[in-house]
Amino acid sequence: MRELFVGIDTSNYTTSLSLVDTSGELVANLKLPLPVRPGELGLRQSAALFEHTKNLPEIFEKARQELKGSRVLAVGVSARPRNKEGSYMPCFLAGVSAASAFASAVNAPLYRFSHQCGHIRAAIYGSGASGLEDGFSALHISGGTTEMLIAKRDEFGFDCDITGGTLDLCAGQAVDRTGVMLGFPFPCGVHLEKSALEYTDKIKLPRLSVKETYFNLSGLENMVKKEFEKSKDTSKCSRLCLEFIAANLRAAILSQIDKYGERPVICSGGVMSNSIIKERLADIPNIYFAPPALSADNAVGVALLTFDKFYGKD
Repeated sequence: MRELFVGIDTSNYTTSLSLVDTSGELVANLKLPLPVRPGELGLRQSAALFEHTKNLPEIFEKARQELKGSRVLAVGVSARPRNKEGSYMPCFLAGVSAASAFASAVNAPLYRFSHQCGHIRAAIYGSGASGLEDGFSALHISGGTTEMLIAKRDEFGFDCDITGGTLDLCAGQAVDRTGVMLGFPFPCGVHLEKSALEYTDKIKLPRLSVKETYFNLSGLENMVKKEFEKSKDTSKCSRLCLEFIAANLRAAILSQIDKYGERPVICSGGVMSNSIIKERLADIPNIYFAPPALSADNAVGVALLTFDKFYGKD
């Protein structure tokens, strides 16, 4: 009989369920997006919680074939955004409720992790990163988080200390605000990237607002708006947005290396699946990127953390 580990994640925009086998290899990575009305910039937590409640039965149905005839050894779930006291978002309650019920039904232990730790673990798996035993730098760059971290393994996944990141707007928010302004559907990352790749001329970037490992992105929306009013060039404005984010990230990462020493840099979060941003950072020593499916929201990292916890691989 095949034995599996189940991971569940209910982030603000995706319902995810993943399965990992006893060799630590991925069996299934299932996702259902939460619907967002055209022109809107996301969902309220109450709406996200409701949509997850609707999605969870469907995603378990999708997993039925893989689970059929298998034994579930343990279940893991994203229970909060970060591994810090007071970290809380209502949307994760949907996943915790479903995971608790499922674990009880299959008589398996339930392990709770953070959404951020799940992202980092998935990125490690997807990138094949190595040399992490003594701690590493991690980027969690998404719609709700833009943080630079120093991370070490612990019993809850990773102990993460924030060492840098945005002082105002998250990178994913900047992408989505720019995309909606340019007429793209939310979430805008894929559409903005496709548009930006159509622009091949050199982009002149405005002055960055970077202080060591911290930076500001709140002025980007106005910059893009002014450029669009002047040029009416959607692809140029898309490129400007992504190049500006990449330049800020690059400066902050290099400052982090200067401050904390050269160590592996693990990139996670949906924004880090962008090909333009990855290209601008690719020559930084010892930097690792995961495939897009393991950068964006997923439950793969949670399933892998469940595997680690079950076998005592803290």
